[in-house]
Amino acid sequence: MKIRFEKDLPVLLFALVSASTLASLPQVESAWTGVKEVYGEQDFGLRILREAMLAVLVAYAFFEPRLRNGALSSAVLAFLGVIATYVLFEIGYALYLDLPLVVPMAGLRVFEYLPLALIGFVTSRLGAGGYVIHRFAQYLRYYIALQAVLAIAQALWAPPLFGVSFLGGGRPFGTFVSPNLFGATMATCALLFSLVPGMRKWVAASIFLALLSGSRTAFISSLLVVYFQVYAVLRPRDRWALVMPAPILAVGALVLASSPLLSGRDDADPTQDGRIDLWQRVFSEQMHGPADLLFGWGLGLSSNTINVLYGAEHFKGQFDSDSLYLYLLNGYGLIGLLAYLFFLWTTTRTSVHPNKGLVVMFIFVAGLTFNMWEYFPQNAILMYLWGTVLGTGYQSVSIPVQAGPAVSGSYYRPPSS
Repeated sequence: MKIRFEKDLPVLLFALVSASTLASLPQVESAWTGVKEVYGEQDFGLRILREAMLAVLVAYAFFEPRLRNGALSSAVLAFLGVIATYVLFEIGYALYLDLPLVVPMAGLRVFEYLPLALIGFVTSRLGAGGYVIHRFAQYLRYYIALQAVLAIAQALWAPPLFGVSFLGGGRPFGTFVSPNLFGATMATCALLFSLVPGMRKWVAASIFLALLSGSRTAFISSLLVVYFQVYAVLRPRDRWALVMPAPILAVGALVLASSPLLSGRDDADPTQDGRIDLWQRVFSEQMHGPADLLFGWGLGLSSNTINVLYGAEHFKGQFDSDSLYLYLLNGYGLIGLLAYLFFLWTTTRTSVHPNKGLVVMFIFVAGLTFNMWEYFPQNAILMYLWGTVLGTGYQSVSIPVQAGPAVSGSYYRPPSS
């Protein structure tokens, strides 16, 4: 059998994302009947499918010579070595703070899909990044169609377990445990479709589903996709008219997303959001000195994984961060937070991808009120896209492509058979 990652990788990525249709089946069935499962008491069902498909993808990358050689380059290994060293230090620091090992191990969840970023990076260096995304997006249409059917049915007839949809039923959750996760995934699919020419209908469909979910983060992320789409079609001399009012548009989007009509809730007022009170309480009660600020005060204490496994407040100091940046500050300290922001900034400086601004800004905004690196399949899609965008900046020094596709801008040529 001849391995051709240009043909195989989009199928494997689609299979990985499709695992979300079964992974949370017990929670979906409970939500349909109006029963919200409690953290620490959930049936894990078929969630092992996610890890199994990820293992298949990693194994495939290892056995595909071009992907393996690109991933094992000295620069990549050095980068991973730096990350691993600091992570091991944080694990040791958490154990020094008398936390059980399971807590800092849960804090590593944000790295679970890092191999997808590495695969995307190498794929772009080989010149096939655009083609793989194009084929992946073609397959992803079937996933969106399935989610749309379920979401519309739920928005019409499901019990209002998470709030009321503007279609009269409950806020839709698709095949996910909550509308917020469903909306975040739909917004991420809109981002992916926006990178592929000729898929505006699917961008619109994904944005509609994100809007239907009632998730504020999903709504604002979707508007960000629309904003960059409009920005791209404007002439350079006219773009200032869109840039100048951007802050006002952002505030307006937040107010609109928080309205009962779109959010489906009466408690979504951003000025009375429980997140703000939580963040203030965490800083005042748990940050006690420069060491806590620099290195964090307990890797994993703000992990949603711990909440799911053991329930809320099972460990001393445990809390739900509701923000990637608070999660990083808690688990990896100011050093880890600044390193993450620096890496985002470095992506915009080194990449030559035409949509690097959209992808990086989407990742930045998604983390403000949501730790997207802990939630599947949004984390899987965004990791791959981030790696693809970053790898585009290194094509000039990339490994020679052997029988791979030539991709430039929005032009795609499939590999020869």
